[in-house]
Amino acid sequence: MLEVPDAVEDTVGDATIPDERLELIFTCCHPALALDAQVALTLRTLGGLTTDEIASAFLMPEATMAKRLVRAKHKIRDAGIPFRVPPPHLLPDRLAAVLAVVYLIFNEGYGGRGELAAEAIRLGRALAELIPDEPEVRGLLALTLLNDARREARFADDTVVLLRDQDRSLWDHRQIEQGRAELDRALALRGRGPYVIQAAIASLHTDDPQDWPQIAALYGELARVTGSPVVELNRAAAVAEAGDVEAALAQVDELDLDGYHYLHATRAELLRRLDRIDDARAAYGRALELVRSDRERRFLERRLAELAG
Repeated sequence: MLEVPDAVEDTVGDATIPDERLELIFTCCHPALALDAQVALTLRTLGGLTTDEIASAFLMPEATMAKRLVRAKHKIRDAGIPFRVPPPHLLPDRLAAVLAVVYLIFNEGYGGRGELAAEAIRLGRALAELIPDEPEVRGLLALTLLNDARREARFADDTVVLLRDQDRSLWDHRQIEQGRAELDRALALRGRGPYVIQAAIASLHTDDPQDWPQIAALYGELARVTGSPVVELNRAAAVAEAGDVEAALAQVDELDLDGYHYLHATRAELLRRLDRIDDARAAYGRALELVRSDRERRFLERRLAELAG
């Protein structure tokens, strides 16, 4: 049974969206709320994510996210915000939040919850049918298809397998072609938004060999569009793969992401490549303090153990 926000209307207007769950997401993404509140509340209400999972996605403490959710519900109640399906001409006003919801549902599924990844892809297909000429819709669908195509190769022996070590025979190459076709549609629509750029990066990741300088350049473009320090972290990792480990480490050390375990895991790898073994051990230790996934924990423990050898 779906949990719904307090003080919402029991009825909705005439349906304009053929997919019921997507209809509910558009309904919850009300523009009277701040964008992050729309996304967080919809993820909690309809996305199947816990408050802790949502907090992790927003890189904030669970208590902070819980307060934001409460404030959003209070605003709905106090302002008497009507929750009804928007008419077709208002759908674009809610699209940014809807795309963010689908993206974050997929990200949670990508970490190992396959049912969430499948649901995000299904929602992405429904969005592409509803708004076929929006490049960011096509870009998000391409991104989810391309990344999900590697699902069967991402884990082995109940631990994470890095992209370079994955068995490519386990990849779903038909789905990769579907993702690339969606990316081509997005580019034909002159898309250059964050989801299209991420899809282009995901497509390059399926090439062999990978063009790391081009991947780093696309991450640089994505960082300019989003201003995200997480994107900057990914750009630094690509710079390292392109051969400049010192520059990558300097970029990582400038980022304010101390509570993000991927920063410390990336930093540990860079330090290992520079033969700064004691510093690498400390960085792996910090990453282990922060990691939430058991599979990723086992991967980090294995990498740390390798340093002892």
